[in-house]
Amino acid sequence: MQVPLEITFRGMDPSPAVEAAVTHWAERLAHLYSRIELCRVWIDLPHRHRRRGALFQVRISLAVPGNEIAVAHDHGHADVYLALADAFLAARRQLQDHARIRRGDVKTARPDVNPAALAPRP
Repeated sequence: MQVPLEITFRGMDPSPAVEAAVTHWAERLAHLYSRIELCRVWIDLPHRHRRRGALFQVRISLAVPGNEIAVAHDHGHADVYLALADAFLAARRQLQDHARIRRGDVKTARPDVNPAALAPRP
């Protein structure tokens, strides 16, 4: 399935190789969860630090039915491909958690029950 993809470059020139890497990662996410409606990716090169060099920051926003998953990977890597890999792996973990909740594999607290009433009495 082809995921609608929006890629934004900030502080750097657009690169076809980086766009291809983002497309590859987005397709891997679509293979994991086919109901992704939109994937937005921001690749930011805020400033060039004198000692550490250029550190890339990646932000990802995934629109899925009933929710939006946002990942802000601001740890910064000198390699844009490592920054993309870390951000997309974090997005994958959040997407897997979302899928588990949607399937009902994760128990959630019922809003109509008071948690204090469920506590054992001495």
